[in-house]
Formats: sequence, C-alpha cells, structure tokens
Amino acid sequence: MRVLLYSHESCLLHSNGPGHPERAERILAAMAGVRNSGLEVEERDAPVIDVEEIYPVHDPVYINSIEQACASGGRSLDPDTAVVADSWEAARRAAGAGLAAIDALRCGEADIAFLAVRPPGHHALHSRAMGFCIFNNVAIAAAALTASGDSVAILDWDVHHGNGTQDIFYSTDVLYISLHQFPFYPGSGWVEELGAGAGLGYTVNVPLPAGSGGDAVRLAVDSVVAPVLTEFAPDWLLVSAGYDGHSADPLAELRYEADDYGWMAERLVSKHRGRSILFLEGGYDTAAITASVTATVRGCAGEEFLPSDHLSPSGSARMIELAAEQASMHWTGVQAG
Repeated sequence: MRVLLYSHESCLLHSNGPGHPERAERILAAMAGVRNSGLEVEERDAPVIDVEEIYPVHDPVYINSIEQACASGGRSLDPDTAVVADSWEAARRAAGAGLAAIDALRCGEADIAFLAVRPPGHHALHSRAMGFCIFNNVAIAAAALTASGDSVAILDWDVHHGNGTQDIFYSTDVLYISLHQFPFYPGSGWVEELGAGAGLGYTVNVPLPAGSGGDAVRLAVDSVVAPVLTEFAPDWLLVSAGYDGHSADPLAELRYEADDYGWMAERLVSKHRGRSILFLEGGYDTAAITASVTATVRGCAGEEFLPSDHLSPSGSARMIELAAEQASMHWTGVQAG
C-alpha cells in the first residue's frame, strides 16, 4: 500500500499559548507514526487553500475575522482556542491538505492519505472556533466531494464528539458516524441526535461511558458502525482520526490501546471499496499518538489486530444497544436488541 503523508512546517508554528495540550509535538508524533508503518510513504507539503474554497462550510465574515486576528498578532478565540500570527497560514494549509489529498487519490497516486496537520477541525462551527479548532478540515473536504457528486461518509473516532461536523451536515445526506466518550465535552452526541429533514438517519452517534475500551470498540463497530458503513457504501470515507481515546491520554477517560485503532482501521477502512483520507484530530500523549497512528496505517493496509482485552463498564453495552436501536430505524443492516 502507498500512503501520502501531508503536513507543513507552518503547522508547527500555530500556538494556543504556553503549556497548551494542543501543541506542535503532536504533528511530529503523528508523522513518526506514519513513517514507522513500514509501508511506502510519500511526504508532501499541505498547500494553502483558497479562501473561497472555505465558503461552503464557514461564514465569510468569520473567515475574515480569523485572518484579521492573525494579522494583528493573535488573540484568544474562546477559552480553549487561540491564534498567533502564523496561525492563518497553518489553518489554511490544514484545510488545504484535504483538497490536495482528494486530487491525488482521484489520480491514483496512492491508496490512502494521512493528514498530519493542525489546528484540528471537528469542533469548528459554521461561524465560530471551538475546542482547539479553527476551520473544519474534514467538513471542507466533504463539502468539496459532495459538490462534485460523490457520496461521503465521515467516521469520527476522536474521544470528543465532533459537534461542528455534525452540525454542518445535520440536514444533508453526508453520513456522520461518531464513537465518543459521553457525557463529556462538548456535551453533544447522544443517540437521539439522528439528523433532520433530508439528513434524518445520516447522523449516527455511538456514545461510550468513561472507562470503555477494546471490548466496547468491538461491540460498537460490529453492531452499529460497520453495518451502517457497509449499507451506505460511500465513494469516500473520511476519518476524523483523534487519538485522545488512548488510555495514556491526559484529557479523557476512555481506555483504548494502539491495537484498538489498528483493529478499527482494518475492520472499517481497509474494507472500504472507495477512497479514504485520515485527518488528525485530537490526541495529547505523543507516544500514544505515534503508536496508534502506526497501528492505524497498518490496519488500513489490511494488517489484522486484536482489540485490547480491557473490560468496559456495564453501561457501555447498554449505550451501544441504545445506539443500535436508533440506527436500526434507518439502516436495515443494524439489528436492535
């Protein structure tokens, strides 16, 4: 398998302030993880996106406010998120990486792409930064694909629910599936959030209580995530690949191990018949990021992993059952009860 690895040195210069967990070392850790995979890897610079290509996802007034904030030297955007002068280029390259990867995979230049970029994106709303995120990188790529007539599924395995991505596509037929800790930041992602209007059924949330690990991952994927993805059969699978569900992560309370990410990648990405792009989201322990990214990329190539044998709390199975009950109303491959 051939892997395209997109990043750029500008992503190392973006800063949320001293001591912030969303820091430059995360990018270096993710890049090391891809390089350690043993696969054929080609590294490419993430290009700067044209501002107009962000408009389908973000309010032009909001985009301009980010540019002005960076031009003035930077400021805080919310209690968790800030920009500095270099953040404008970093954010535009983080968003541009997805469009570049789409073009490359369409031309058959690789089998998958991994985007080691920051700032991350899945909390970014239409007109507001949130949760370390400026522009919603995965949503920008998905919007470009749907505009060209392709069907898109977004799989989000970050420990935090991708409220921004869900909100942007809530009334569309972009499939959004999220595995996340619940209750937890940002407070969204319950099983009854299913989409609205033309998007009803295209949002699938699988919340997991704190302490959930490998056995919950297997149950959630086999009973909900895989059946929905198989039935939908998208042209493109975009993965919001956060690694803050790892047991070593300092900001959350799931108990995934690196092999759990490898197992999910093999079970879901390697069996996807379309094209796949992975977008780095969260993950704040650098050793865990490196190990988990290596397992992910190998899993994408078809290497088999066993989920960790961590025993999850009893509430995990009940939450997954509730998610299956909701999904079964819209997806025939999901069996409730």
